[in-house]
Amino acid sequence: MAFSESPAITVREIDLSGVVPSVSSSTGAIAGNFSWGPVLKPIKVDNEATLVDRFGTPDTTNTFDFHSAAYFLKYTNALQVVRVVDSNGKNAYNGFRSGFGGGNAPLIRDLDHFNTISAAQDSDGRNFIAKYAGALGNSLEIQICPFSTGDSDFDTWSYRGNFDAAPGTSEFATKAKASNDEVHVAVLDKNGAFTGTKNTVLETFSFLSLGSNAKSNDGTSNYIKDVINSRSEYVWHAGFDSDFSKAIAGSKAAAGTQIDSGDNFALQASLMDVHSYKLDSGANSTFVGTGGLGKFLEGYTKFNDKDTIQVDFLIAPRASTRTSSTTVTNNLVAIAQTTRKDCVVVTSPPVADVITTTSPVTNTVAAANTYTSSSYLIVDNNFLKIYDKYNDQYIFIPAASSTAGIMANTDFVAAPWFSPAGPRRGQYLGITALAYTPTKSERDTLYKAGINPIANLPGQGVLLFGDKTKLARPSAFDRINVRRLFLVIERAIALAARNVMFEFNDEFTRAEFVGVVEPFLREIKGRRGITDFRVVCDETNNTAAVIDRNEFIANILIKPARSINFVTLNFVAVRTGVDFEEIAGIGF
Repeated sequence: MAFSESPAITVREIDLSGVVPSVSSSTGAIAGNFSWGPVLKPIKVDNEATLVDRFGTPDTTNTFDFHSAAYFLKYTNALQVVRVVDSNGKNAYNGFRSGFGGGNAPLIRDLDHFNTISAAQDSDGRNFIAKYAGALGNSLEIQICPFSTGDSDFDTWSYRGNFDAAPGTSEFATKAKASNDEVHVAVLDKNGAFTGTKNTVLETFSFLSLGSNAKSNDGTSNYIKDVINSRSEYVWHAGFDSDFSKAIAGSKAAAGTQIDSGDNFALQASLMDVHSYKLDSGANSTFVGTGGLGKFLEGYTKFNDKDTIQVDFLIAPRASTRTSSTTVTNNLVAIAQTTRKDCVVVTSPPVADVITTTSPVTNTVAAANTYTSSSYLIVDNNFLKIYDKYNDQYIFIPAASSTAGIMANTDFVAAPWFSPAGPRRGQYLGITALAYTPTKSERDTLYKAGINPIANLPGQGVLLFGDKTKLARPSAFDRINVRRLFLVIERAIALAARNVMFEFNDEFTRAEFVGVVEPFLREIKGRRGITDFRVVCDETNNTAAVIDRNEFIANILIKPARSINFVTLNFVAVRTGVDFEEIAGIGF
């Protein structure tokens, strides 16, 4: 149809190049107790060094959660981490000037929480507050160098080399006919807890203004509180002590007020020096494993929304008791199976059922029987003995994070639809020993209960020796590779299906969809993930009634590939004169 009333050439561009997109399938997720970092906020880390940078080195209490995260990262490079903190976790803060002000230390989760309570923190006892809860914040010191007559304080300041010139009057203040509003700020590692070297400069902020309305040349705020609270990686600035709140005689200017004509922000002569604020009273959380059960469950809810955060493995934390293990595991299964429907849960038995018992197999089966029967749940049987280099000790951590890591690594070396078990892909890395090595009969008992044994096999190392999900009924989905195959194709084809949204449900749209999906499935078939498939998307399932309801239906039939769990080798002795062709077809 022409849309011109006179002769013309119309150029149209039609895009029919849609494909099923590639999707990632190896991202883990864990909630845990850590020494540093934002609370209840998912942070993606790619290796142990980044984990340390964002969440600090572990103490003897939170080392289990830290190493669970670190060991997943031995196999892959994508882990979403949520830090949980109990009521004992506190942010370090300062008192007036260099002394400690006393009072109760606050707990601040993130920027939104700080903005909510910042007014209550604005006092002589709460000038600066560590960015995150934890004893690590006790190593922080903040120094402010204000304007001084003749730059005398700046010239003798130990950290003047980190700044280009002494603080004076900002361009904004000059235009407003005000003066002496600038300060320099240095954040120090006074005890060396962050860097290993005392008094290392962690970050600096130069030529900030004491005026609340000050702007930089690019139009952004240059007010000291705004800049530090939006850019500092280590501290919050809650307010000024009384030194900065005292205006000099004859001037209405004081730190935190607006810059007006005639304002002079210089401190009184007796107070005109470098101000030091040493933080104290920061504390770590004290729960171990799921001792803070409610906090862990709250942390894992941050992974609920699959549209905003991708997760393939929900890694259950270390649980001390069977009750806590059951509660956490079943809550995670609800997230995976009902809320997200695009990931699996990986869990190990509780500490009490493996580490401190003489009947680990019986106890593990009993614990696993309390878990939800689901193809979205994968259970192993063991704890890994590893060396904690941060605290110079050996510890036992749940194998779950490494089991999830093995599955993630399978994606890289093969594909999600390959079994992660066995000597080719099921090797556990970086461990000293297992809590116990099950015998053949014990492995049989575990596997029958849907628990994947981890065994130390002579000459082969420590291996994942099973690939079952925790689905109790016989099904193709009682194997890990089938469950993960369907998660991958469901996620990828669902993304491709967005292109049919708001189109017409006619033969053209249906043919376009089939033309996109079939090549994707053929590729998976060629890579041994499925043995056959069929896509049904025509008038047989898109009837007039379906079309009138504004719906679109596609049925995708899959024959998944099955992994080998049982090998039978028949060795047959025959007489010298027997022709092999005579007996080759005989069943044994």
